[in-house]
Amino acid sequence: MAFSRVQSAQLAGLGATSVIVETDINRGLYMFQIVGLPDKAVEESRERVISALRNSLGKNPKAENHKVIVSLSPAELRKEGAYFDIAIAIGYLIATGELSETTVSASILFVGELALNGEVRPVRGLLSIAQWARANNITTIYIPVANTIEARLVDGVTWYLVPTLAALVSHLKGEGELEYVSYEPVQTIPSTTAIDIGDVRGQLQAKRALTIAAAGCHNIVLYGPPGTGKTMLAKAFLSIMPALTTKEFLEVATIYSSIGLIDDVLHGSAPLRSPHHSASHVAIIGGGQTLRPGDITLAHRGILYLDEFPEFDRRVIEALREPIEDGSITVARAKGSVRYPARFILLAAMNPCPCGYRGSGIKHCTCSGAEIARYNKKLSGPIIDRIDLWVPVHHVEYATLHDTVDSKESDVIRETVQRTRTTQLTRLGKVNSALSSTDVQQHAGLTEDVRKQLQMYAEKLKLSPRSYMRTIKVARTIADLDQSITIELPHILEALQYRPKFD
Repeated sequence: MAFSRVQSAQLAGLGATSVIVETDINRGLYMFQIVGLPDKAVEESRERVISALRNSLGKNPKAENHKVIVSLSPAELRKEGAYFDIAIAIGYLIATGELSETTVSASILFVGELALNGEVRPVRGLLSIAQWARANNITTIYIPVANTIEARLVDGVTWYLVPTLAALVSHLKGEGELEYVSYEPVQTIPSTTAIDIGDVRGQLQAKRALTIAAAGCHNIVLYGPPGTGKTMLAKAFLSIMPALTTKEFLEVATIYSSIGLIDDVLHGSAPLRSPHHSASHVAIIGGGQTLRPGDITLAHRGILYLDEFPEFDRRVIEALREPIEDGSITVARAKGSVRYPARFILLAAMNPCPCGYRGSGIKHCTCSGAEIARYNKKLSGPIIDRIDLWVPVHHVEYATLHDTVDSKESDVIRETVQRTRTTQLTRLGKVNSALSSTDVQQHAGLTEDVRKQLQMYAEKLKLSPRSYMRTIKVARTIADLDQSITIELPHILEALQYRPKFD
């Protein structure tokens, strides 16, 4: 009997790791064993492979006096999922002499799940596997037909689409040809399904603040009484967001590919995640028994919208500190830890008090002082400090609701936002919200006179050092919107008005 070695891979966080499938066959009483720390799905691949071989090729390992050992290397790495079915089947056929070992080299990778009749089913995270393969000089990958979309997103690799195990074996023997696909860059476009911001009547201050937030990727909270348009403004925010760049799209697509939702982001516009306030800590932050990204990672390069912000679990709100500061989140569990990207714009909406009418002038607030204090305590000082724009959304006069709307207002604002972001990226390669303290000191364009004015206002308002630096970043964005090289006093004053003013 003989031995074979076939290259495969599996998803690991948002990356991939190499898995070598080694097959050894000797004479003896029938046994088919998989070793190398397999999970339940990998152990069950034995039955899937045996049934696929029998039903598609008429080859039944159970009818042979074979002792089959399949080793998944490296042995200390936990193997999870159905990524190795095709590789195990090909390894078995090479070891039995059905296929020549010269048909499979170290630069060829097999990945895919087998159905019992030999059909090949898709796997999650193929985009991560493809990028790992390209970086490790693997030039040919055999994948399920259903993963074609992901294959077109990665250049430098030859992709063969495998509909069935029989078709793959015929191709490797030179008796048939498999279809292959080539790289096709995605044409990213702005969102076309969002509400146009022109549909929102009035609320000029809120629209201005949303423009600043989109231009500099600043976090923003809209607060005000019920029914004043906070939710509608939040939905319209997506319509002024520019389309993702090709690099950003690939980052987002890799995340969604890892959970099997690649179709959700193929439009190429910025992602929007809007979890309910009853969502669990794991659902929003990530983790679970099998580590997977949460909503903050699924909102990467897009918007995380949290309606009824104070109603979210306190653990969830406090866990936002790290991603807001660093643009990533580390999820650590007993099985391991994964660092997920999470560079999103936090857009939150809230009422000023539990009843919603405190200070509105519309209805009398029925909340007691203790209820208001308890409500305000749900948002800690560190979280309030990390949010750049706090914007009141006031009651709109009824006559305004009949005003004619500009159905193309979002297009105009989006062009301005795109131009402003281009200015920022040209200056330092990053948006203003991501500037470090050193970047702010060296490149903000703050003149000495304006700096002294800002210090005076900061002392009066008792701004923390973090709030002080964030005020400069917002002012820099406002200056960029005005196409000003330096930050002027009006830019500072407008930035200061967005600091929180409620008790």
